[in-house]
Amino acid sequence: MSLDRPMFSSDHEQFRDTVRKFLETELVPHHAEWEKDKVVPREVWRKAGEMGLLCPNMPEEYGGAGADWLYNVVVIEELSRAGLTGPGFMVHSEMVAPYIRDYASEEVKKEWLPKMVTGEAIGAIGLTEPGAGSDLKNIKLRAVRDGDHYVLNGQKVYISNGQNADIVMTATKTDPDAGAKGVTLMVVPTATKGFECGRNLEKLGLKAQDTSELFYSDVRVPVANRMGEEGSGFSMLMTKLAQERLTQAIRSCAVCEQTLADAVVYVKDRKAFGNTIGDFQNTQFVLAGLEAETTQLRVFVDHCIAQHMNGDLSPVVAAKAKLVASALHCKVVDECLQFYGGYGYMLEYPIARAYIDARIVKIAGGAMEVMKQIIWRDMSKRNS
Repeated sequence: MSLDRPMFSSDHEQFRDTVRKFLETELVPHHAEWEKDKVVPREVWRKAGEMGLLCPNMPEEYGGAGADWLYNVVVIEELSRAGLTGPGFMVHSEMVAPYIRDYASEEVKKEWLPKMVTGEAIGAIGLTEPGAGSDLKNIKLRAVRDGDHYVLNGQKVYISNGQNADIVMTATKTDPDAGAKGVTLMVVPTATKGFECGRNLEKLGLKAQDTSELFYSDVRVPVANRMGEEGSGFSMLMTKLAQERLTQAIRSCAVCEQTLADAVVYVKDRKAFGNTIGDFQNTQFVLAGLEAETTQLRVFVDHCIAQHMNGDLSPVVAAKAKLVASALHCKVVDECLQFYGGYGYMLEYPIARAYIDARIVKIAGGAMEVMKQIIWRDMSKRNS
């Protein structure tokens, strides 16, 4: 597929070439090893920081390049096209860093953001708990004020970058009886006494990405590490959800495009019954249909990117983008895998890894059912 994308300048495309070359030389050859180790080495993060892949849009006053968000999009797309699901750069740059930049104290910003840009410090976001996934207002991790500190007790689970993290933006309950209004966000350094990183969890996919349980036992966090006022955490989280869900849609769209491109090359080469697989009408029709759907998705995702750049992307539109992108992502890798036959079931083939890595997109960043609820509420409101 070749669509004109006028929002990307020659500078963006030059950066894309740099990113692509860096990924091909520094990450792709080692990714299978990282999948066995279940973690990406910290020196990879520092190399990525040196190349400008981490938080490209961070303001210069906090050590960044002050670039526009399209540079972030380039990194997301190229990681996705290369099948590099291990490096948790998206969580670090698109989730943790924006919250700290916009809501943390100046003291916390100056301490951590420059290190996040260079890769010296790795960020994670601690939201999910054993009894609270998408329903964040029901988290249990307790934060009790004690003079100039808060004392944190509780647990988080399924935390990306959990093993490597130097800081965890943690959702706590400062008022257990206030529902959503009792949620408060805090920046917790993992070196703090009482903080413990649990086991590196075994997952269906995303094998190279460290995903952990986190335990907080009388963890004392300075009040200065609180983000905003007590009880403002839930509303803060709502302000960034559109970007987070768009990020997921960008990834899914890029995977669809690359999977189709790889499948076309494969079916034109593989022989069966005296022809290539690509000579059969069924192959042509399936791939043509997927190409049309992926083109639709690309146009919609690029529209959402443009809206976000203008500050106009609504949570509802972002939910629609994530919903359709996640569904098509899983559909494309599933239907394309079929053309590879038994080879498609072998993990040495990228299509097999793409298949097992795809399933999380219907859960991460908000489950499909939550996206549908958001869309339905908007429909109901508009048509009441």
